[in-house]
Amino acid sequence: MTRRQAGAALLTAMLTVALVASMASAALWQQWRSVEVETAQRARSQSLWVLTGALDWARLILREDRRASAIEDHLGEPWAVPLEEARLSTFLAVDKNNTPDEADSAAQVFLSGNITDLQSRMNVFNLVDKQGQVSTVWLRAFGKLFEQLGLPPSELPVLAENLRFARDNTAATTWASKAPLMPQRVGQLRWLGLSSRSLALLADTITLLPESTAVNLNTASATVLYACIPTLDMAQAQRLVSSRQAAHFRNFEDVNKLVPGIASELKTEDHGFSSSFFEIQGRLRLQQTVVEERSLVQRKGMDMKTLWRDRGAQPPATSPLQ
Repeated sequence: MTRRQAGAALLTAMLTVALVASMASAALWQQWRSVEVETAQRARSQSLWVLTGALDWARLILREDRRASAIEDHLGEPWAVPLEEARLSTFLAVDKNNTPDEADSAAQVFLSGNITDLQSRMNVFNLVDKQGQVSTVWLRAFGKLFEQLGLPPSELPVLAENLRFARDNTAATTWASKAPLMPQRVGQLRWLGLSSRSLALLADTITLLPESTAVNLNTASATVLYACIPTLDMAQAQRLVSSRQAAHFRNFEDVNKLVPGIASELKTEDHGFSSSFFEIQGRLRLQQTVVEERSLVQRKGMDMKTLWRDRGAQPPATSPLQ
């Protein structure tokens, strides 16, 4: 009887130890999880503040550029130089109030970014004019672009018609269940008939801006120049891009000197030399966490207005062997 009681006591003790160990393990896991969540939230909050500061810095650069030159925008200006990845501590070195802990933390954070002139691309909204009709001029220009990139020509009229329908307030009111939604980002053009392959190939040549815009001949790629100037061929477009590296264009006559007779095809509503819309991209890397932000900024004189901001975290990079 005594042996049985001793065995029962030993079993009870073992169960008690197992229960206590399980509860301690669960408490430890909860504690670890709380610390990790708090750390992630703090890192995210700090990242957002840094990226907001980077956006303000980029806006200041664009404002000062307008102050220095209110006529042309070109790729030789300070805003067009990308910021390669650099330690955040590099930017804080002039601040003598930083504590050693803050300096060590900043040394682990890397910041990079760039500013892109969105008027170097073709604005999809130009396909529909102010009267709500499909623009034959821009339909022809996008046709050249589709042909150059080898895209299905059947997608272009579908895109133009769906865009016209989406912008038609009367149609949208009368046929609310059938009218396509107005896209806000280039990726959303799938709603209007573009395939994923077409969007991937068009990514560097098209944009969506809130109003009709002219293509900046100083910043547009050879492909965009070829598409937006009716009789220009690709060799002439590449010549324009190569020549403007030495001296940017100031007027249509500068372009005409390189391609005689082309000035008659250039129109102020479709072609220009200055820009009002810019995309600011910021990238912050903190150990294995990468946060990226894209912002659309409109510049009107000396006023800078942020129209939208997109932000997202990237997953940690994995080894190609995994």
